[in-house]
Amino acid sequence: MTTVFDYHSQRREFVHTNTDIPIRYKFLSKEVNLDGDEIFEGTTSNLAGGGCLLVGRVPHFSWIPALLMGQIKLGINMLLPSVDKPVKSLCKVAWIEEIPEGRDRVVLGLRFEDVTKEDQDQVMKYLIRTQMTK
Repeated sequence: MTTVFDYHSQRREFVHTNTDIPIRYKFLSKEVNLDGDEIFEGTTSNLAGGGCLLVGRVPHFSWIPALLMGQIKLGINMLLPSVDKPVKSLCKVAWIEEIPEGRDRVVLGLRFEDVTKEDQDQVMKYLIRTQMTK
């Protein structure tokens, strides 16, 4: 009998860290007309093997239902400390929370959906390094 470990769905449970990493992101959709190609800047305060928490801007609050239904995704570039090139991923929004003091900023819970093995390994190495230095 072979036991299969679903690495993709289990990563978040065992490795995550509080951090402050800048993220550049863009909204992408084949289903919704997004009116533009703007690149936004935000930060992550929590990073896990399966996703991250992004504090940033959503240009149109009318996009929120489409974000939550997966009709709009985010392409992110995240420059981890001590890594030369950005980690890139296509992300699905798992949840959204408004930040009360600034209506133009929200907290987005992102789940990595399309990330190369090399970039995923960079995230995991960073997470392990941060855990070892605590």
